[in-house]
Amino acid sequence: MNIKATATLLAFGGLTAVFAAQPALSDRATDAARKIAASGQAMSERLSTGRAQSRVEWPRENPPRPLPARPVTFPPYELRKLSNGMQVVLVSQNEQPVISVRMIIKAGAAHDPNGKHGLAMLTATLLDQGAGSRTAEQIAEQIDFIGGALGTGAGTDLTYVNAVVMNDSYSIALDLVADVVQRPTFAQDEIERQRAQALSALKVSAEDPEAVAGQVIDRLIYGFHPYGMPGNGTADSLVSLTREDFVDFHRKYFVPNNALIAVVGDINAADAMAGLEKHFGSWKAGEVPAPTVTEPPDATRRVIVIDKKDAVQTEIRVGHIAIPRKHNDYEAVDQAVKILGGEGANRLQQVLRSQKQLTYGASADLDTYKLAGAVIAETDTQTSNTAEALRVVVDEFTRLQRERVYDEELLGAQNYMVGHFPLTIEVPDAIATQVLNQLFYELPVEELPRYRERVLRVTPDEIQRVARWFIRPAQLSIVLVGDADKFVGDLKGVGFGIYERIPIERVDLLSADFQRRAGASKPE
Repeated sequence: MNIKATATLLAFGGLTAVFAAQPALSDRATDAARKIAASGQAMSERLSTGRAQSRVEWPRENPPRPLPARPVTFPPYELRKLSNGMQVVLVSQNEQPVISVRMIIKAGAAHDPNGKHGLAMLTATLLDQGAGSRTAEQIAEQIDFIGGALGTGAGTDLTYVNAVVMNDSYSIALDLVADVVQRPTFAQDEIERQRAQALSALKVSAEDPEAVAGQVIDRLIYGFHPYGMPGNGTADSLVSLTREDFVDFHRKYFVPNNALIAVVGDINAADAMAGLEKHFGSWKAGEVPAPTVTEPPDATRRVIVIDKKDAVQTEIRVGHIAIPRKHNDYEAVDQAVKILGGEGANRLQQVLRSQKQLTYGASADLDTYKLAGAVIAETDTQTSNTAEALRVVVDEFTRLQRERVYDEELLGAQNYMVGHFPLTIEVPDAIATQVLNQLFYELPVEELPRYRERVLRVTPDEIQRVARWFIRPAQLSIVLVGDADKFVGDLKGVGFGIYERIPIERVDLLSADFQRRAGASKPE
């Protein structure tokens, strides 16, 4: 995503001290030192005596109870259509003199053709690098001049374009977005510049244990389904992309019947629709290719060890296939995963960090897309603790599946979710994202204002029900990235003696065994 508007935050502070009587200060310091030494000796003696009797117990205080949840009012919205059939969402929100225009194209990295990985990502990057009669520099200068922001990007299932401007610049924002979406130039010099940057980013990520762990766990869970493919491309695929590839991808998917647009902020519905009709009404509909994808593989236990000789810690990823976003049990599954490793509960953090001091942080996330999803736990740990930390993570999956969650755990997760929701609808761009996500995943928009009720409706019994069929401890995919010589000998002792070991410089996401063959390209 390219954000053209920048914000600068400057903080200034100063502290001046002048001591006029230095000898007196020295005397006070000497007296203080004597007192500290004496008290330290006395404390040492007391601790020495007490240690033989019992451990010193420090006083503990419980955190304050959360305040009662306040009612949240979702701004009023309207669903409309342009004359060409493009779906429109209008949300009135005049707390700030700001308007957000956000468009979603229903095509992302999952729509990359075979051998053209990275096409959707690079297409999105190029959208605002020259469009209509404007060059990349002219687009950047115009959005900067009005104090706005323009961004583009691609995700797994979609591509987005968004602009945020003051309410007196709505027409300019639409003019820019219309050009960027409908008339990108895909200038060859910009293609080469963005290609070079993408290849450079690939080279960096290929040596980054955290990035490699994330890429390999996705590929392990989703197999050769599009969700498992490298959305940022490979060295070979990026080099192979031509201008014709970008033009063809844009022609196939960037049509109004494959798009959603939201206008949110300080503008009335009539003016919003008039502007949209002017800039997008003549955009011609097209025939969108039907998706042809394979089914994700069933969850299967497999352990991949990526060997990075100079690593001082191990990146750990553990997970398996999950549900799509539209699944009926999404709310319960989402909260089960939050108890495992999300905000408000996070058993992984409690055990790995608070109890065993094996890591600085641990989490688990439920990634849900149009067609499938995954639950993935992640942490990192000192190399010598790799096996122990891995065992703990897997045991927490097992505990969630077998044992009923405590009421307090579920309430903690729900309180966080309910309390955090108002922050997701504070500004127009965030509201636009919420509404468009509902429409994109074919979920009822009218459910958004009832978010609190939907969250609090989930009970411990429901968590137990979904955890029993959803969590599969015996079929977890596992990725370990670190100095393998220093931890693989411990894996058998914790139940993971069978594993595949691959040097990090030979990782190939497009190979069934993840290993690059002789003569194959790598990021340069």
